[in-house]
Amino acid sequence: MDIRKFQVVIFSVLAFGVGYSLNNIAISDPTPRVAVIDTTKILTNSSSVKALKAEQEKQMKSMQATLEKAREEISKETDPKKAAALEEKYRNEINGKKIALDTNYNKRIKDLDTEIRATVVSKAKSMNYDLVLPKDVVFFGGDDITDIIAKEVK
Repeated sequence: MDIRKFQVVIFSVLAFGVGYSLNNIAISDPTPRVAVIDTTKILTNSSSVKALKAEQEKQMKSMQATLEKAREEISKETDPKKAAALEEKYRNEINGKKIALDTNYNKRIKDLDTEIRATVVSKAKSMNYDLVLPKDVVFFGGDDITDIIAKEVK
């Protein structure tokens, strides 16, 4: 084999090797950074969630007082038609309060969820995480950033 052919073969093998290596480098992705959060702990420590629960309990006590008042008034009424009218009046009042309470609660929970998600996304991006998963669905791995997120969430 003459030297010229040998150089061409060597050059071809080197070119193939370099091209193949560059292709692998371009295709291979770095390992994604994964974080985990304990959503229950975040919600438990949130002052907004605590305030919402306290307000909900206060509203429920108010509804309970209305219900007790209704029972008392209805039991004192001797006329069956008036008793039925009172019962209907209080039923409508209590149902209206319950619907308003549930609507307000659901809206505020949704707003809190949106706020918490935004906090998780912004903090995870600033810490260069590619993925954040709930801790209770991960068996192994991931950096626990629960305490960091809990400090950010009000």
